[in-house]
Amino acid sequence: MCGFCGFSGCIAEKEKLLREMAEKITHRGPDDEGFFEDENISMAFRRLSIIDLEHGSQPIFNEDKTKVLMFNGEIYNFRLLREQLVSKGHEFSTKCDSEVLMHGFEEWGEEMLPKLRGMFAFVIYDRNTKDMFFARDYFGIKPFYYTVLDDKNIIFGSEIKSILLHPGYKKEFNEKALDNYLSFQYSVPDETFFKNIYALAPGHFMRFSKGKAEIKRYFEPDFKIDDKMTLDDAVNDISKVMDESVEAHRISDVQVGCFLSGGVDSSLIASYFKGQKAFTVCFDNGEHYDESKYAAELAKELNMDHHIHVITPEEYWDSLETVQYALDQPLADPACVALYFVSKLAREHVKVVLSGEGADELFGGYRIYHEPLSLRRYQKLPKFLRKGAAAIVKAIPFDFKGKSFLIRGSKTIEERFIGNAYMFNKSEKQKLLKNIKATDPAEMTKKFYDKSKGLDDITRMQYLDINMWLAGDILLKADRMSMINSLELRVPFLDREVFEVARKIPSNLRVTNETTKYALRLAAEKRIPKKSSSRPKLGFPVPVRVWLREEKYYNRVKDAFTGKIAERFFETGELMKLLDDHFRGKRDNSRKIWMIYMFIVWYGIYFPENA
Repeated sequence: MCGFCGFSGCIAEKEKLLREMAEKITHRGPDDEGFFEDENISMAFRRLSIIDLEHGSQPIFNEDKTKVLMFNGEIYNFRLLREQLVSKGHEFSTKCDSEVLMHGFEEWGEEMLPKLRGMFAFVIYDRNTKDMFFARDYFGIKPFYYTVLDDKNIIFGSEIKSILLHPGYKKEFNEKALDNYLSFQYSVPDETFFKNIYALAPGHFMRFSKGKAEIKRYFEPDFKIDDKMTLDDAVNDISKVMDESVEAHRISDVQVGCFLSGGVDSSLIASYFKGQKAFTVCFDNGEHYDESKYAAELAKELNMDHHIHVITPEEYWDSLETVQYALDQPLADPACVALYFVSKLAREHVKVVLSGEGADELFGGYRIYHEPLSLRRYQKLPKFLRKGAAAIVKAIPFDFKGKSFLIRGSKTIEERFIGNAYMFNKSEKQKLLKNIKATDPAEMTKKFYDKSKGLDDITRMQYLDINMWLAGDILLKADRMSMINSLELRVPFLDREVFEVARKIPSNLRVTNETTKYALRLAAEKRIPKKSSSRPKLGFPVPVRVWLREEKYYNRVKDAFTGKIAERFFETGELMKLLDDHFRGKRDNSRKIWMIYMFIVWYGIYFPENA
């Protein structure tokens, strides 16, 4: 696992600048560094040595040194591809996966990308034509950011913080990103919180030639349901492909461990690590916030070397600036901080871990995916009746059981589901924001719903989450929280072949009235106890709701909500109403409060001149 950065064009002291940019991402690769410069481009690389420890340094060249590669990620089928390329006459000087990308691109061009099994972001520079080719993996496991200067030159990198150092880029806050963030809880790709800096979307490649960027999609995570598939077929196919995927993801020249919570996803991964190292974190705030006992039970059964860390409230809150700095952009997912601590724990023992990200999106794991089943009978009523009932209950100023059901039941899937974290709607945002126009979040989701027409509602929800939530939240925090600790995190569920199985499974084998991830749980039951495979999904519960009702943390957030940054962007009276209503127990506003607080923390780090 590594990181890279670079820029085209000539500027004063470009070698010094390049080294400063590389220094900003040393955490991504503390083991080694590499540089390449010519009259047109300057590129830097930081390496975390995992495969071919002696000879895997970058940049990587082709035989005649006319092409240069820098690469972040792992290609798990590189040995197979290497054999194919050798048979076609390519000569290799290393045993690393990076060189396979170089020769693969020479042989197949962009057609190489669908052949890859792994996670990746890379750049290939042609010294003859001066063209650059950038690509990002299927689901966005590995990051890539860029900005084009004056329709002529480009700055790029694995993290935004490197790009910000370039004197040709004028750092400006992107107000549009704040508007979207308040609805989704993350910066919606391809936009970032910095004007004119963009994320290359998952499953896309970009050619940069003569100052022009051309972007194309090479992978579409669409569902092709096989209605003839039986439950036994689904379970057997999942079992087989997960065996293959975990085996591939364990390829390494250093020790590999795994994360272990109490859920089925990490428990299934852990079942392949009998007798090896596993890592768990939890909170000492009651059973709801502590899954460690379930993890410990499984670890004992698997005879694992199990390490547990209990996160205290003090260290959680004290880490927030470190976490938001690492993320580059504000992220309001409280579990992000827990991931930081479990990564920190793991790095004390191993360099690589496997984790369960992606299982929920591919196999239907989130509880909200139950909703189409829950609403099915009610939505058979005429639409005008449902709309009328919703209008009546909306006018009632207090919450009661069934109110949300009646309101959500009056809406189509496109109206009610924008992803896993719908925080503020358009009218709520407009009331809250100062001098920023609020938009309807459905404008951002429309293109994905349009592409998924004809599929059932559960599948459409999953398709939306794969395209937005997965890259914007889940994989952002996975990459940054592991990399800030110089730890490589691998995700066997987000494998090309695993998706080929998942995309065919009918929704009734994914989500039932009784459970989520139905077929996956049955596949897991072949390897782990039923009490582990059938445990309901909790996510990673963090006691933010509890902490915000304590004087100490209430006052900490109050200071932020009445400070200079809050005054700049928000109606502070509205902020304090959210905070006070929560503190007094009138309603649970914890997630909305946390979202705004995380933005304020982040803004103070990246725009201190305005704080």
